Amino acid sequence: MPVPDDQLDFAVVAQLAGLALTDRTLQRLHARGHTALRVSHGYLFQHLVGGPVTVGELAERLGVTQQAVSKTAAELSAAGYVQRMPDATDGRVRRVALTERGHAAVRDAREVRAELVGELAEKLGADRVESARRTLLAALDLAGGTAAVRHRRVRPAR
Repeated sequence: MPVPDDQLDFAVVAQLAGLALTDRTLQRLHARGHTALRVSHGYLFQHLVGGPVTVGELAERLGVTQQAVSKTAAELSAAGYVQRMPDATDGRVRRVALTERGHAAVRDAREVRAELVGELAEKLGADRVESARRTLLAALDLAGGTAAVRHRRVRPAR
């Protein structure tokens, strides 16, 4: 039985729209050759855009174990998206960095998201899309999530 629109509250619609757009983004990334990527990889990538980060720092930022980060880094390394290297000052510490393929995936993801926004603007009008974006930013701020986004500290949902 279909759920009437008036029974879908703001938070649910925002979440479901985000999930649908994320799924579409991932489909298009796969079509561009990034078939090994999953949504969860984006949480790790956000911390690597600024440069190499230690496995311990990644684990702390993501709220997961070092073993979980190491496993994900190994997957991404095998697919050519990251490289793992010893820290310059402490050989026991491992750093993770994006490779050129990893940077290309970030660029491709940004392009795909911009394309999707453009498609929304064509169908709904640029003003409506911008108004929705501003409304969601305000909701994010009221929910206490702005700092995490601005500082690239978004953790995976639990």
